[in-house]
Amino acid sequence: MKKIIIDYFKSPCGELVLGCVDEKLCLCDWRYRKKRQAIDNRLLKGIGGVFREDKNELLHHAIQQLLEYFAGQRHRFDIPLLMTGTVFQKRVWHELCQIPYGTTSSYLQLAERIGNKRAVRAVAAANGANGISIFIPCHRIIGSSGELVGYAGGLRAKKKLLELENASFNA
Repeated sequence: MKKIIIDYFKSPCGELVLGCVDEKLCLCDWRYRKKRQAIDNRLLKGIGGVFREDKNELLHHAIQQLLEYFAGQRHRFDIPLLMTGTVFQKRVWHELCQIPYGTTSSYLQLAERIGNKRAVRAVAAANGANGISIFIPCHRIIGSSGELVGYAGGLRAKKKLLELENASFNA
């Protein structure tokens, strides 16, 4: 059974739980989000592992990159990721990673980019199931009219992240 090493990070937007396995980041999620248990269960089942709180070099680097991001000094992350989900979810998450720092997109635009503009609700669900927040920038998805819509860390955290990136949205 694999060990998923976890650690915690208090960001300016809320506390995050980070996890890694096989030298890849598999978790960076809001510690107190509503779907915390569902995300953890999917991860444990998909990896076939157990959580163990510990220190780890990869988690140290991930936290260092988060500190740089929140200080406005990092616009791209280079931590290797292990996405655990369905084929469709992974496709959405890969596409989320293509949204540049400081820009936003809508669920419809994201659905169009994966080649299925009718999959808006499925794209929204995949976005909400993202367990590697910030590194997979689901906070860059806003409503079609530019308004802030759902975010696992809460709309206040989403607003702070977008303001940090100087992204355009309707408050």
